[in-house]
Amino acid sequence: MLNRWLAVIATLFGRNWITLFGSALTTASAICIIGFLLLGFTDTEVSPYLDIMALLILPAVFVAGLLVIPVGAWWDRRRRRCEGETQPAAAAQFPVIDLNNPSTRRAAFLVTVLTAVNLLIISTVTYHGVHFMDSVMFCGTVCHTVMEPEHTAYLGSPHSRVKCVECHIGPGAPWFVRSKLSGLGQVIAVTLGTYHRPIPTPVENLRPSQDTCEQCHWPEKFTGDRVRVITKFLEDEENTPIKTVLLMHIGGGASERHGIHSWHIDPDIRTNYIPTDDSRQEIAYVRVEKGDGTVQEFKARDAEIPTGKERVMDCIDCHNRPTHIFQMPDEAVDEALAKRRIDRSIPYIKKVGTEALVEARGDAGDLKHIVERVQLYYRENHPDFYAANKGQVDKATDELVRIYKRNVFPDMKVTWGTYPNNIGHLHWPGCTRCHNDNLVTETGETISGDCSICHTVLAWDETEPKILEDLQIQ
Repeated sequence: MLNRWLAVIATLFGRNWITLFGSALTTASAICIIGFLLLGFTDTEVSPYLDIMALLILPAVFVAGLLVIPVGAWWDRRRRRCEGETQPAAAAQFPVIDLNNPSTRRAAFLVTVLTAVNLLIISTVTYHGVHFMDSVMFCGTVCHTVMEPEHTAYLGSPHSRVKCVECHIGPGAPWFVRSKLSGLGQVIAVTLGTYHRPIPTPVENLRPSQDTCEQCHWPEKFTGDRVRVITKFLEDEENTPIKTVLLMHIGGGASERHGIHSWHIDPDIRTNYIPTDDSRQEIAYVRVEKGDGTVQEFKARDAEIPTGKERVMDCIDCHNRPTHIFQMPDEAVDEALAKRRIDRSIPYIKKVGTEALVEARGDAGDLKHIVERVQLYYRENHPDFYAANKGQVDKATDELVRIYKRNVFPDMKVTWGTYPNNIGHLHWPGCTRCHNDNLVTETGETISGDCSICHTVLAWDETEPKILEDLQIQ
C-alpha cells in the first residue's frame, strides 16, 4: 500500500529535477514554518529577526517552490514534445483524469490534501505576517540602528501604548498597501546604507490627521481652560524650584473661536501656508479662507515665496512630535529633579548636570565625559559633601547618562535639538512661525502674537506662587 502512494508521489513530483527541486523547497520551508509557529506558542522569547524568517522569508520560499513545480511540469512537457519521435503520444495529449483508475484517484486525493495544507499554511502565515508588520517590534526593532532614536522616544511617550501603524498608517487597506510599498524603498536604503542620518521627520505625504489622530481625539469637543504648572529649577546651590502657572485656553469646537484649538479647527476657517524649508520651521506665506468667502493673505516681508509647496494646516503642523519627543538638556534635568530621580540636596546639580549634558553632543567618549565631569566637579569644589554622599552623586550621574541615552544617538547623528518641537515657543519658534510681525497683509495687518490668545500667565518663575495656594495645588 505504501509503495503505491510513494509511486504516486514520485509520478507527480519526481518526473524531472525542476519539479523535484520545487517540491523540496516547499516541503522544507513548510516544515520550518510549522516549527517556528509552534515555537511562537511557547513562552520562549522570540527575536524579531526570527519572526522575519518565519513570517516573511520562509513563506516567500514556500510560494516560490509552489511556482517552480508547475514550471517543471511545463518544462518536462516541452522537452517531451521536442522528443516527439520517441514519445509522440505523451507529448501531444493532455493528461486524462479517470477516477475509475486507482492510481488517478490516489493522485487526485493527494493533490487535494496538499492543496488544503498549502492554503492553510499560506493563510496562517499571511495573517500572522500582517500582524507582525503592524507590530511595534517590527517598526522599532528590526532596523535597530536606524529606528533606535524614534523607538526609544516612543517607549517613553504619552502614546507608548498606541501601535505605530495607528498613527503612521491608520485604518484601511489602501494606506496599508501604500505604506508597505514605500517600505520596500526603505529596506533597500537600509541594506545599501544610503538612508539619511538623522532620519528626517516624515512631513511629506502624510495621511491627513482626520484619518489618524481623530480616530481617538475629538477636536470638536469643548475643552475650555486648563491650569498648567511648569516646574523648573534654578542653577543655584540649593537647586531652588520655581514655578510658572499658566491658564491654557485650549478651547474646542463649541467655544466660538475662543482658545487655541477653536480657531485652528474651525470648519468655517481653512488655513493654507507655504514654508521656505523642508522642516517647515520658516513660514513665508499664510492664506486664511473664511466661510463667508473672505480671504486674507499674509506674506513674509523678507522672504521669497516658494511655489508648489502649499499645505493645508492640520494637527501635525503644531503637534509635530506627539510621540517621538526628544528633550533638551535643561528640561530633562528639570524633569528628573521634579520626579526625584536626581536628589535636590546635591549642591549645584542642576547647573553641573545641565552643563555636562550640553557638552556631550554625540562624540566618542560622551558617557565617560559626563561621569568624569560631574565627579571631578564635586571632588574639587565640594569634597566633604562628595565623600559623605558619593552614592547620591553616583545615582545623579547615572540618571544623567540615562537622559543622554534617551536623547542623543551618535550613530544616527541625533543630538540635542535635532528635531524641533512646535508646541509652545521655548527652544524652537513653534507658534511664532506664524504668529509674528513678519507676516503681513497688503494693508499691514499681522497674525496676532498676543500671549493671552493661548494662555493667561498666573505666575511666572516664582518660588511660591500664591495662585497655587489659592487653588490648593501642591
